[in-house]
Amino acid sequence: MPLDITRVRPPVLERALGDPFLGRIALVSSFGADAVALTHMVSEVDKNLPVFMIDTEMLFPETLTYQEEVAAHLGLTSVHVIRAKRAALLEKDADGILHVFDPDACCHLRKVDPLETALDGFNTWISGRRRDQSAERARMAPVERDRMGRIKLNPLADWSASDVAAYIRAHDLPRHPLVAEGYASIGCAPCTSKIAEGEDQRAGRWRGQKKSECGLHFEDGKLIRPRVA
Repeated sequence: MPLDITRVRPPVLERALGDPFLGRIALVSSFGADAVALTHMVSEVDKNLPVFMIDTEMLFPETLTYQEEVAAHLGLTSVHVIRAKRAALLEKDADGILHVFDPDACCHLRKVDPLETALDGFNTWISGRRRDQSAERARMAPVERDRMGRIKLNPLADWSASDVAAYIRAHDLPRHPLVAEGYASIGCAPCTSKIAEGEDQRAGRWRGQKKSECGLHFEDGKLIRPRVA
């Protein structure tokens, strides 16, 4: 009998959430188009697991409302909305237009640095990235190390968009309202657009620019490897 993907948790996630040797674990969730599937899987094991959401202060208002809806729906008790330090924003992007002329610097300021601070003291973090989302992610491994040597788990690495959609339907999970409007990957409002049929799921991110990742996972198109002391 074929495995019903909508009724099981990926083995990588199942083992990780029950493995004390992985130390302190957190889920990093965008609360974007597909994030509710992995967030639901985690909530069924541990509703108290820390969940970090990065608020760049440029997100769609719908995303912020959706985050609250999902957290309440799943009964999450430890959701942390993290932001860049006010002093850093005033120093480097006081007028809020850094994303126009240097999107990489903007992502580093508003996403990479805040997450690095939030993950201090954690040994492992969970990401919802999948290989089918873009060419850059196609060779991603289920288990990686980040730039600081922490374990990074990608339990949905080999899932497809249809797998995730089926899981969401099977568990009657709330969808991000912008999905119905044609947004397949949802980030900051100024840098996110709808996609056309046949495009990669992330084609609407930084459209028209030589950029498809925010810097949390890739730098200059290359997978981030841990620093060596």
